Amino acid sequence: MLLLPAMRKKAAAAAAGGGDVVREHWLVRDMFSFENVGFTRDVGNVKFLVCADCEAGPIGWHCLDDKDSFYVALERVAHE
Repeated sequence: MLLLPAMRKKAAAAAAGGGDVVREHWLVRDMFSFENVGFTRDVGNVKFLVCADCEAGPIGWHCLDDKDSFYVALERVAHE
């Protein structure tokens, strides 16, 4: 489980704080599998994944200790 910060767009003036406990996620081993995902600057030992089009997010995270593990929160993305 991980506490992922509250979802918002970069331009939104939402107050910092809050978030969701992520219980289900996909593990992606290759960052080049993503077609339209950006990364935030380091926040401690984590980079958050955001939509590269609208900068909404975070939609997932990447722990810098493991170069080949990228996690996408199921509840933050549309999927079939």
